[in-house]
Amino acid sequence: MTYSGFRTALGLDRQSSSDNQAFASLPTGSTIPLLINRTANNPAGVGSATPYVDNDGDQNNFFINLSTANVKAIGIIPDYGTDSTALDGEISFNSTFSWDFNPDNGISSGSFDFVAVATHEIGHALGFLSGVDVLDQNSPNGTTYYNDNQFTHVSPLDLYRYSAQSRASGVIDWTADSRTKYFSIDAGLSSLGGFSTGRFHGDGRQASHWKDNLGLGLLDPTLASGEIGQISALDRLAFDVIGYDTLSRVPAPLPLLGGSTALLWSRRLRQRRAQGRRPG
Repeated sequence: MTYSGFRTALGLDRQSSSDNQAFASLPTGSTIPLLINRTANNPAGVGSATPYVDNDGDQNNFFINLSTANVKAIGIIPDYGTDSTALDGEISFNSTFSWDFNPDNGISSGSFDFVAVATHEIGHALGFLSGVDVLDQNSPNGTTYYNDNQFTHVSPLDLYRYSAQSRASGVIDWTADSRTKYFSIDAGLSSLGGFSTGRFHGDGRQASHWKDNLGLGLLDPTLASGEIGQISALDRLAFDVIGYDTLSRVPAPLPLLGGSTALLWSRRLRQRRAQGRRPG
């Protein structure tokens, strides 16, 4: 949908002081100025890692890419060619792993917290996403680089993605590189927590997560066996400012209904176990 349409809907959906602060930090025009790199039309050269400000009003500045769940959360009647009552995603679990289904008494050694993994993936379906992963994975695609206007994947969460360099330019940071990126709801002035920066050109973790190993929340990219995953205040804040209404206290887990994105965390767990690495 258009960025201006999303911003209007988000403004009507505000329920908290954080909503108000985050909304006030968003660009007021019809486009999203951003820092980007690794494109075919980078002024520093084709595919250059050097960041540049892109605000030419092309499609990638004009549109925002939402999950269907996020569309529903801000009260917009979905218009994406499917039944609006359909599931917004699904999860697949790897049966070769040992899953602990009851975190109330701790997670058994050698087992993984089923509720935490499911909730993590549901979080992605709800909209904890970054289009930077698309740039990161396609820079280049084979030997081909793409113009910046082809990366129409800015997500609601990306609107709060900053770096020191993007803050200085007054724009969000949508680059694929290893520079520090952080979550901010005051136009980059304050960092509330770090973001991962990309599997290929960043820190080795998908950009659609918090920075790894800092204990920032359930949307951390990894979870160890025997570890209980817990929703944090930072997790809740992120969902709050992209259009959800959150509770100050999280109720006891309900039975899983529906599904989430098929990101197959279990496959990543298997890969990391085979490599002797912390799973996630």
